[in-house]
Amino acid sequence: MYLATVTHQGRDRLAGRLAPQDPWRLAPPSVSLAEVIGGTLPWSWNQLPTGADLVPVLPYRPGALYGVGMNYRDAIEERGGERPAEPRLFPKLSSSVIGSGEAVVIDPELTQRVDWETELAVVIGTEARQVSETDALRYVFGYTVANDISARDLQERDGQWLRGKGLDTFCPFGPVLVTADEIPDPQRLRIRTRVNGETVQDGSTADMVFGVPALIAYLSRFFTLRPGDVVLTGTPAGCGDFMRPRRGLRPGDLLESEVEGVGRLANPVRSSVRDGAGERVTVPQEPGGK
Repeated sequence: MYLATVTHQGRDRLAGRLAPQDPWRLAPPSVSLAEVIGGTLPWSWNQLPTGADLVPVLPYRPGALYGVGMNYRDAIEERGGERPAEPRLFPKLSSSVIGSGEAVVIDPELTQRVDWETELAVVIGTEARQVSETDALRYVFGYTVANDISARDLQERDGQWLRGKGLDTFCPFGPVLVTADEIPDPQRLRIRTRVNGETVQDGSTADMVFGVPALIAYLSRFFTLRPGDVVLTGTPAGCGDFMRPRRGLRPGDLLESEVEGVGRLANPVRSSVRDGAGERVTVPQEPGGK
């Protein structure tokens, strides 16, 4: 099943469809995606009313977000690094999550090196603690797309990744949640990033060092994974900071993040400045940085 949000009569409502070609159908007003992730509910879909608009954002904010660094072989080779013996974990803040169509906002007083990282995001559906790799996929509710936007200068300043990974708007997420039964093998998905229409990342989840089952099993050794938690599984080669000459996101860019069979995000990039009262405000800008 494919789950998303629609707006009808000024309210956001959960909607779903059984297959990509099927029409969206509406859940009862009392049903939220967070409840659906937490367990099976006995309810039926209704026909989508005339005038209802699909909203490109998931109708819930993730719980814990676990990031994984250096998890694609081609990315490790690109950076001249060594394959890690264990997954490299870091936290990603739920306050950084935005939906498709919302702006990635760069504060030039904080960072000058903002990079893209399109990733397969795994949404946990059942509480998991010390699970085996063999059983790990049973704890997955579904999959969506995320971009682990990274301020490389902050990330590298003193080895503390949280500042560089957790800034507001630095985690585009969604726009559709695909249930696990639609993705029989999460290690066979194409993953791409485009900036202003140019493909800058084009890889496959088959290139992960630690696949989805291994990541869930490893995380559950140390933390209790709860329904609604998200595992960001790493990104393939093609990040701008490792290109020569170096590239990065700039105000006016359009960032597109896509995972095959899961969905596509599209996010404009904007800058923020201080207004007359000293408050930071987002600056509207034309596409392409003009």
